[in-house]
Amino acid sequence: MNAGVDSLHATLDSLHATLDSTVQRWRTEILDLSHAIHADPELGGEEYRAVKRVQELFRKAGFTFDEEQPAQPTAFSARYGSGELVVALCVEYDALPDIGHACGHNVNAAGAVGAALALAAVARELDITVKVLGTPAEETTGGKVDLIEEGFFDDVSLAMMVHAGAADVVGGSSLAMSMWEVLFEGRPAHAAAAPSEGVNALDALVVAQLAIALARQQLPAGSVVSLIVTEGGSAVNVIPERARASVEMRAPGIGQLRLIQDKVRRCLEAGALASGCTVQVTPKGNDYAELRQDPFLSQAYREAMQAKGRDVAFNADPVASTDMGNVSQVVPSIHPVVGYDVRGAAHHTAEFAAFGASAGADAAVLEGSFGLAAAATAVARDPEQRRRLLRGGRDN
Repeated sequence: MNAGVDSLHATLDSLHATLDSTVQRWRTEILDLSHAIHADPELGGEEYRAVKRVQELFRKAGFTFDEEQPAQPTAFSARYGSGELVVALCVEYDALPDIGHACGHNVNAAGAVGAALALAAVARELDITVKVLGTPAEETTGGKVDLIEEGFFDDVSLAMMVHAGAADVVGGSSLAMSMWEVLFEGRPAHAAAAPSEGVNALDALVVAQLAIALARQQLPAGSVVSLIVTEGGSAVNVIPERARASVEMRAPGIGQLRLIQDKVRRCLEAGALASGCTVQVTPKGNDYAELRQDPFLSQAYREAMQAKGRDVAFNADPVASTDMGNVSQVVPSIHPVVGYDVRGAAHHTAEFAAFGASAGADAAVLEGSFGLAAAATAVARDPEQRRRLLRGGRDN
């Protein structure tokens, strides 16, 4: 009788007890990790100290690091166990400029790490492999997309992480998103002595911005287009030869996002055509797809967290954007929000960051670790769900 069959005879209570005791055994190390990352914020792609801390903890726990590692220096791949069902935990650790961990990624990281440690304790009994992926730059370029393209999710049966927030929520979606850097180039001239000799790059940007504003009426419902001017000239008496802008586009799904991208690009080209400038559009990082959370995993997580006394709301509405959406397009996934008291502070503010190492955040880390591990346990010991995930199937 193999370990996968044995696991069906293990009671859920006994498995949960092992998960719980393992999280408590590693409690100090898990919370020290959260606090260290919070106190030492690093930007996307530069999380060298954070990734070193995470890797050291997994080495201590007996995880092995895959022979092939991701191209990004602050990404990694490690695993424990050898079961056919591969459970991936995604570890985020990047911060925001000037305001540190204002999205709570120290909580996200420690929650995923705690879940991986807990699952390692039952990996043989459940006949699973626990795979940990360090996923940098969620706030900027989308490191998970790079890992998908490099094949690090090819052997994964399900993927999981928790995200810090003000309340416990499961089942939510996210908006597909892309960001562009735009450069208009013209020709400088004296604005008073020889204005006709110039080609005004700022005019091109103004025309493009107005065209985008008018186009918003025809965009798909739920779409958002934001634009800021980052360069518009150096002196008032010089026709600007260069103008730059950043454009961010969001939509309910990747299909609608492609429609928005086409419309916005034509608006930018219109500005160039009207002014006689050239335009260059450069994607800033990867496009993010919408998040699709697996219903069975979501319900299993919800039940586990409710057993911990948490009131977990189900809300399928899209909130913000995440590269975990891309992961959820290729493998069944969950990305629940684990809540703690932030006194009404919103994500991406210094006020939110201030609560990232609070007692409430620590409880969210430990209980979120248990919730993820319990959700993975639920599918691993359910024969029908196990078969579904091994086939790469979805429950939605």
